[in-house]
Order: sequence, then C-alpha cells, then structure tokens
Amino acid sequence: MSPAGATHRFDRLDLLRGLAIVWMAAFHFAFDLNHYGLLQPRQNFYVDPFWTGQRTAIVSLFLFTAGLAQAVAWQAGQGWPRFWRRWVQVAGCALLVSLGSALMFPRSWISFGVLHGIAVMLVVCRLAAPLPARWLWAGGALALLLPHLVQHPFFDMRLTNWVGLVTRKPVTEDWVPVLPWLGVMLWGLAAGRWMLARRPAWLAGHVPARARPLATLGRWSLSFYMLHQPVLIGAILAWQAVLGSRAA
Repeated sequence: MSPAGATHRFDRLDLLRGLAIVWMAAFHFAFDLNHYGLLQPRQNFYVDPFWTGQRTAIVSLFLFTAGLAQAVAWQAGQGWPRFWRRWVQVAGCALLVSLGSALMFPRSWISFGVLHGIAVMLVVCRLAAPLPARWLWAGGALALLLPHLVQHPFFDMRLTNWVGLVTRKPVTEDWVPVLPWLGVMLWGLAAGRWMLARRPAWLAGHVPARARPLATLGRWSLSFYMLHQPVLIGAILAWQAVLGSRAA
C-alpha cells in the first residue's frame, strides 16, 4: 500500500466514471421525454430489451468503476474516517433520492436504488479489500450466481428486497439489490488491484485533451447524479410551458 498521505489522479478511472454518468443522463433524458409524452412512439422502459439492457450496462459500469475506485483508495492507504465521510455523502444522497421519488412516483418510489446499493456495497468492499484476489473473484461470482439459485418470498417485502433473493421483482423505479450487484463491485475491486499491481497505466495513463472534460466530470459524479434529473425535468417542463403558451 502507498503511504497514507500520497495523492495521485487516476484520470482514466475518472474518464470511465464520466462515461458512465453521461450515458446515464442520456438514458434518463429519454425516460423523462417518454414519461411526459414527448418520445414517439411511446416506449416501455420496464420490459423493452433495448432499454433494460442499457440500464443493466449502465449500472454495471457504475458499480465496476466503484470497485476500481475502492482498489485505488485501499492502495493509497485511505483511512476509515475519510471513507466514512464519503459514505455519509452517498447515503445522504440515497435518502434524498427516496424522498424525491416518493413525491414523483408515490406508488413506485425508490427504496433501494443504485445509491442505496452502492452505500451498502462500499462497506462490504472496504472490508474485503485486503483479502487475496482469488477470494474477491470467487466472492463476486458467488454473488452473481446466488439470486439464480436461491429465492424466497421472505425477500419480496420492501424491508427485505434489498438483499436480492426475491421471487418477483418489486414495483419501483430503481432497484439495485446487494445480490447480484455486489459481484460486479467485487470484480471491479479485484480488477483494480490487478491493474494497480501490473498495469497501473490502464487507470492513471494519459487522457487525450478532447476527453479531459469527461474525466473532470467523472470527478464530480455524485453531484452530477443528484443534479441532472432536476435539471432535465425542469427543462422539459419549461419546454412544455413554452409550447402551451404558444398554442394558447
């Protein structure tokens, strides 16, 4: 591990994170347009493979980069106080997402979405970071497989569906349970440790000038995540108001 005070910018990791949040914003913009009847023909984001596949890919990229970031933090000797400061930010934002979604979607509000999942999985990955890499790969594989092997009605309740061993998917706008998604983050952690030991340039190498704005955006991923939906929805509502005033 590096000295606790060492700092280094992993621009390619930031770039990957920036790509994830831009892709997410584009997906949410399409969802918002569809929700307000501005996307024609109307789409079913809940069952159409084109949209469900994108959601899976976006969440996977988010969680994999979070695992990579945990590998970087562990190698840099990040202490628990700094970890908990960041964790409180993530958990607090998750609570705000729940509150906001309850106002917009009272019947399908988000009780355990991507930020809730990240908050729980970050603690697990932090504790698992010192383990041998083979245990991380194996643990990730087990987490990915377990929901396909074990399901029970006990986990269908809102208070327990965060585990992931459900017999039916809950009615909610976002659901990222610990299982199987912990597997993706554990694999990101394992891959990050391997890269830092053998291919550090894959994470910290040069980023082309045209891609640097995306890398900069990736450094502010949580702020971007919390602000992009209010901005997008506000812009759509303003556009509808303008169209309504012209029609009148």
